[in-house]
Amino acid sequence: MEDELKEEERKIRRMRFLINLTQSIIIQSDLSLREVLTLTEETKMAVLGLFPDKESVYDLIYAPRFSRLIYEKYGISKDLTDAIN
Repeated sequence: MEDELKEEERKIRRMRFLINLTQSIIIQSDLSLREVLTLTEETKMAVLGLFPDKESVYDLIYAPRFSRLIYEKYGISKDLTDAIN
């Protein structure tokens, strides 16, 4: 039981690190829009690798954060870019 709790905490820390790193890269880097979209998709896949059954939670909490950052930096809604890809 204790080992399972420690493993869950480790996965949560890793997920937070990935989310925070992705947000920082979006804000601070000179990546192209396509590169940022690829980065956010790779981040989603990494998070779902840690928590495979939580895609709806990711889509509810983290996807809007990335969309807002993308809109603020590039002036393009992520929904629009999803339609293009």
